[in-house]
Amino acid sequence: ASRTASNQHCFEYKSTSDRASYQHYQQQHTCSTTTIMDVDDSTVEVNLISKEGDSFPVTLNVAKMSELVKSMMDEEDGDDDDDTTKEIPLPNVKANVLQKVLEFCKHHMTEPMTEIEKPLKSSLMADVVQKWYADFVDIEQVLLFELILAANYMDIKPLLDLTCATVASMIKGKTPEEIRQTFNIQNDFSPEEEAQVREENKWCEDA
Repeated sequence: ASRTASNQHCFEYKSTSDRASYQHYQQQHTCSTTTIMDVDDSTVEVNLISKEGDSFPVTLNVAKMSELVKSMMDEEDGDDDDDTTKEIPLPNVKANVLQKVLEFCKHHMTEPMTEIEKPLKSSLMADVVQKWYADFVDIEQVLLFELILAANYMDIKPLLDLTCATVASMIKGKTPEEIRQTFNIQNDFSPEEEAQVREENKWCEDA
């Protein structure tokens, strides 16, 4: 009983000033906790390092659109407790490609890309996604394919979906000859071999 009485005294205030002091402490503690909780991935920066060694500072929430970067950051968080800016090497991504990747990720944070319907409803990307994204992939083929490789390597699904859909839109509704011209592919078949392949796969064209 005496212990219970003692415990009750712990929550009693001897004067009004004691109560005011405790309330002031609670307010300070609450403010401090709130400040800590307010620190999120949008205020923390990480440096992504390209193949050439160029550094690209970017907020953590943008960087974590890459599942590869996200997993690497989680591993570093467990090994390192200092406050220095983390550096994530991306040896398979060239600087100009990484810059383009980050442009996509930053925009995606403010305007998420609409889900791409499959099969594609149009060969025009402007009919498939928002204008910004259609303009984003209106680029040279070399850079487009480098973006596909980077998106696959960094594991950024929306970017991989967009770039692959762009290639699909370039193929949609075209004959084999037109596809070869579009992608500058040399035909290794002789006319006789090509005729044979067409005959064997005629059911595809009929479908």
